[in-house]
Amino acid sequence: MSNMSEVELDGTDRRIIAALQCDPRATVEHLAGVLTLGTRPLRRRLNHLLDSGAVRVVARTPQPARVALMLRIRILSGRLEQLSRALARRTDIAYIDASIGGDELAAVLITESDTAGRLITRQLPETGAIAAVEAHPILHVFSEAKDWRLDALSDHERSALTLPQHPRVEGQPVGERDAAIIDALTLQPRASATWVADRVQAPVSTVRRRLTTLRNTGQLAYEVSVDPARLGLPIDVNFWIRLPPQHLDDVGRALATHPAVHGTLALAGTFSLNVAAWFADLGALYHFMTTVLAEYPIDQIEPIIVGSAIKRPGRHAV
Repeated sequence: MSNMSEVELDGTDRRIIAALQCDPRATVEHLAGVLTLGTRPLRRRLNHLLDSGAVRVVARTPQPARVALMLRIRILSGRLEQLSRALARRTDIAYIDASIGGDELAAVLITESDTAGRLITRQLPETGAIAAVEAHPILHVFSEAKDWRLDALSDHERSALTLPQHPRVEGQPVGERDAAIIDALTLQPRASATWVADRVQAPVSTVRRRLTTLRNTGQLAYEVSVDPARLGLPIDVNFWIRLPPQHLDDVGRALATHPAVHGTLALAGTFSLNVAAWFADLGALYHFMTTVLAEYPIDQIEPIIVGSAIKRPGRHAV
């Protein structure tokens, strides 16, 4: 018998998730008003979605500009779990996917160049768990997981829920009180200003003002992480793509807007583009490859089906 937490979500749940993607900290009352749902039923559904892990809201401070690498790690038989655990513990690794065959990991490393060099040339080989590792510098991010949107809202609903976008203010110092507010929201990203104020021992009006400022300056960002299988999209695929440089920007931008795609990165190295996409079934994957990707001047493509999403913002599988 299926666990209820693994049952595919209905239309109302999908609308709630789509609304959270627009504004992860929207109040229950605001969500209910825009979605024309009762406050109590919406609160009950939202709590279930959050408690079951179908959706997670993550608060984070954006990383400063550092080296970002897409790692492709070939693993020796039987060593997947050992290496996955070790990498998942690292704070400088944001994402880890294991291939369905268990012989390959894809990971995003964001760190200083000397740290990356030590990991790739010394620490990984010393584990005795890898057959080979490729490190592809990430040259440009066309889209990432936080940009993906579930198509379940009307244009009017999406507009009513989406907050104005502000350019990030680089180099803005974070004071002691702001640091305490950020720490509190890291624990409870959807906590009310009253809860945060009580935790940091500050007036509620001050906390409300600082929350707005931190968000508008980009010092604090929110991300909604979803379980795609609960949305009827259980097939996750990483496409390693090589194409001529003159087509890289156009193809990257085009694929980033496709509804199935939840990540598009321009790379240096053997492959020039990494595209991550979700599909309902293998038939949908086949259709994507033979119609969508077939339109572009691709020299080589390797689709790797993900067996386990080991690490995501706010989510570890090991």
